[in-house]
Formats: sequence, structure tokens, C-alpha cells
Amino acid sequence: MTYHSLLTRRILIRDMGKAGLAVMILGTAACSSEQTAASTSTTASAATSLAPPTSTTTTPTTTESPSSDAGWQRVQLEFVSAYILFRGGEAAVVDTGVGGSAPDIEAGLRGIGLEWGAVGHVILTHRHPDHQGSLAAVVEASGGAPWYAGDGDISGISATTVGTPVGDGDSVFDLDIIETPGHTPGHISVLDAAGGVLVAGDAMNGADGTVTGANPSFSENMDLANASVQKLASFDYEVVLFGHGDPVVTGASDAVKELAASL
Repeated sequence: MTYHSLLTRRILIRDMGKAGLAVMILGTAACSSEQTAASTSTTASAATSLAPPTSTTTTPTTTESPSSDAGWQRVQLEFVSAYILFRGGEAAVVDTGVGGSAPDIEAGLRGIGLEWGAVGHVILTHRHPDHQGSLAAVVEASGGAPWYAGDGDISGISATTVGTPVGDGDSVFDLDIIETPGHTPGHISVLDAAGGVLVAGDAMNGADGTVTGANPSFSENMDLANASVQKLASFDYEVVLFGHGDPVVTGASDAVKELAASL
């Protein structure tokens, strides 16, 4: 069974559940290590100041000013996470979850005292539908924010506006783009070098408080995926955020260096 058929099946079962059916999902989770996250209620959580990177949990209905003018906010969806990187009253959304995730991303914005008008950029780590499923809705809600994706993936992303391909050496909202192919050909990661935060997408995953590599069940080229982990190990950051799995909020680059040495 292909990645897309697995994920489509999972999304269908989710939608049936919203209609009142109770469904137990057995088998392989979508895209990476999300087995436990699949039953998590949809919340926006882990709003974190870049200095220090200590997690502060908020609820989707919280409206307050951020404790710092810069930070990151996790939007934890059913089995995948999107992220908001913000500073000075502006924000970039990294990944948009499955279809129907825009209200949860809006709740994440409210949790740090922002609204859709603060979103100036939307960055997709890769083309899989659990990461770009709400792209059109997010772009529309933000008033037409430009969106970006890796050159090798952008042709596989559907949107009502034209995206900009990005790669090594490019910067969006002072965020460095790092090409990390393997999970998909055009997968990218996003580094806030000043804040010490890496958004790894599905180039890596979080598990048991540490870092694991790309999921081989859903990655197109594991040799490239492992090389991308080794590439990410050459950068310095305190926090790493994943599409699947809980963030590592201290000593993240050391954990990635240890993983890279084992590949």
C-alpha cells in the first residue's frame, strides 16, 4: 500500500469519527512515528520563547501577548504538527497539517497574541498531504501570504497561488532554508539560527524525548535521508521541532550529532 493510500485511509477514518462513529485504528501510522499522537485531541500547545527555550503550554482559546517578542508555537494536530515562528508581531507558518487544520493554526496564533494578519510567510517542509493539506486555506486566511517549498517538491503541491521554490542559501523571514532530501526529493528544513531553533519536518522524528531518523516506511531514499541527518548535525541549535513526535527543547544539536554518528 502506498504512502498516499495509507494517509487517505487515515484521514477518511478520522472524518468518519467526527460524524459520531468510534473507530479504533490498528496498523502503521502515517508518515512517521505518530502512533501515540493519533489519539491526541487537536490543540495548539508548547508556545516557547526563544530565550529561554522553556515550553509554556496554552489552550486554543487563550488570547494574550507572548512573553517575548520572539519564539515558536507548536500546533499539535491529530497525528502531525505545524509550527508558528514569530517575532516582532510577525509570523511564519511552517507546514499546514491535513485539510481542515486552519482553525487550529488560528488558535495557535491567538495563543501567542497574534492574528492571521501577522502571517507574512508560509513554508512547507515537503509535499506530503499531512503537511500541505491546509495550504490554500492558510494562504487565504492570511490575506495571500507567499508560500515556499523545496524545488524538488513544489510541483507536487496544490495551491490557488504560485509558490516560490527555495533551497540551500535561501532565507525566508530571516530563517535559513536547508535542503534535506530523502524523505521526499525536495524536502527542506528551516533553521532560525539566531533563536537556536530547527524545524526538521520529517527529515527526523521525535521519540522518547530524543531524535530518530526519517521513517523508512514513508521515505523515498533512505541513503539521502541519512545523509540529510548528517548534514543537519553540522548546524548548532538548542531546539528541534518535528512533524511527528514531541520537540526536543534542550541540547538538540548534540542529540542530532549522536544520531548522525550512528547512521
